[in-house]
Amino acid sequence: MRFLRIMLIALVLAAATAGVYWWSVRPPDVEVVRPYTGRAAEVVYATAVVEPVRWAKVTSIIRERIVSLCGCEGMSVEKGGELAVLDSGDARATLAELEARQELAESDRERALQLMDRRVISQHVYDKAQNELVRINAMVAAQKERLRDYRIVAPMDGVVLRQDGSVGEVAEPGEILFWIGQPQPLQLVAEVNEEDIPKVETGQKALIRADAFANRELTAEVSRITPKGDPVLKNYRVYLDLPQDTPLRIGMTAEINIVTSEKEDVPLLPIAAFDGNKVQLIDAGDRVRVTEITTGIRGTRAAEVLTGADAETRVVSPFRPDLAEGQKVVPVPAAPQSGERE
Repeated sequence: MRFLRIMLIALVLAAATAGVYWWSVRPPDVEVVRPYTGRAAEVVYATAVVEPVRWAKVTSIIRERIVSLCGCEGMSVEKGGELAVLDSGDARATLAELEARQELAESDRERALQLMDRRVISQHVYDKAQNELVRINAMVAAQKERLRDYRIVAPMDGVVLRQDGSVGEVAEPGEILFWIGQPQPLQLVAEVNEEDIPKVETGQKALIRADAFANRELTAEVSRITPKGDPVLKNYRVYLDLPQDTPLRIGMTAEINIVTSEKEDVPLLPIAAFDGNKVQLIDAGDRVRVTEITTGIRGTRAAEVLTGADAETRVVSPFRPDLAEGQKVVPVPAAPQSGERE
């Protein structure tokens, strides 16, 4: 009985050892695809922001406390309409002082004129009084002009897209208090890498992906490209027109793919199958062969096959750097690629 138990244990161990050995020497499974027919599209990726075509940022040019705001966010305003008022107490006090000096200078000038007519004083004394009056008049005019800066007005007809700041806060020079613009038409302002900008031309179509409308197909069209790029960020600004019925809103961000070239009904292979221009083919004996493929348009998901593979070629996808040339494998069909759009 004991002998039988020992024999049973030995058989189990032998079977386990054989199984481990079989699995260790068994050729690995690899997913393979065949070239499929579809649309090849070369795209340029960029991030963009939705902006009105006509709009303006309204700022204060002086540092002063806000004493009133229009509270007109979302409302229409006319050019020159009052948006905010800053505390002008000190500036008005200065104007009052200058106006008092202006009255005194006028009196001095009149008195000098009378004395000169009576030959009591010389022409030089009169000219000095006249020049002082001219100087004070210029100071009064400049102070009145400066008082305009305490009243912030709309620079154009439009809608107050956004209002920042509160009564009592101090407005800093250059700090944006209002965004004013026309709600329509809208545009996308994108930053395109300098390496990709030679491919971008006006009139090209762009596909938009926005988080707020994840399930909708949105498009735009390249309208213009800024002539001068940013040498620090190494990009160029590209403007794209949005259709009138776009659901995108001002200030939204989006990812765009500008279609720079496309072909219909061409043989394609997944980008994942490539290591540069090299792919791993499976020959008739199910062994790996590394070869180079001549490609045309390369998109984000697939590349056009020009030479090096036909409809019956089996290609490892994704590329397996752990596989050696001539290694035996077990091909496993990957998910169907036919009809897939690039």
